[in-house]
Amino acid sequence: MDWGTVTTEDLIEALREVEWSSPPRPLSEFFSRFTFPRSYSKWNSRLKCNLYYYRTNYFIMIVVILALGFLRRPLASVAVLLTTLSIAFLNDSFAGTFSEKVTRTVRQFSPHLAAKMRPALTPVIRGRPSTKRAIFICGRPRWVFVFVFAIVSFFLWFVSCGFLTVLWAFGIGLLATLVHASFRSPNLKARLNTFREEFRSVWRNYSEL
Repeated sequence: MDWGTVTTEDLIEALREVEWSSPPRPLSEFFSRFTFPRSYSKWNSRLKCNLYYYRTNYFIMIVVILALGFLRRPLASVAVLLTTLSIAFLNDSFAGTFSEKVTRTVRQFSPHLAAKMRPALTPVIRGRPSTKRAIFICGRPRWVFVFVFAIVSFFLWFVSCGFLTVLWAFGIGLLATLVHASFRSPNLKARLNTFREEFRSVWRNYSEL
């Protein structure tokens, strides 16, 4: 993939649909081979490639920085967790995996309730879904969980008086991500991983036809 031609909208869409269940990259790889980009185009391509390849590492790093800022504030720590979940639910893979695991857990205690948590079937016309497949969590549209978790986390931020602290922590996390993604030289493994996930995405779309 030529990351220089990838727009910001394409990158956000790819991060939303990509598989997030894979473990983070090893620290020995994450903190190695830093070089200064030779041009703006090289920096732009490197930044997008690293954001995509090290996405799990960056996500964990930002969460850890936020958690460290609220060690003495339990409510703020809960707010960090809820905010993290509300953002993670925007990813299709995470939302589907979370819903499936919760449904399996509930099925062990109440099969009837677990059956109600299954999403409604999408109508099929001429062998193809009539509309784009919507994402459901525990039988409810995804936006319901995103909205509820965001509102509750905002209330906890307000009660714990930690909104200014979260801005500083979140800013530090984003700055650390930007610095690392700008100076970490993409390796061959990152490029091969990108091509592999592109193939999986194309094959998945083809199999749904």
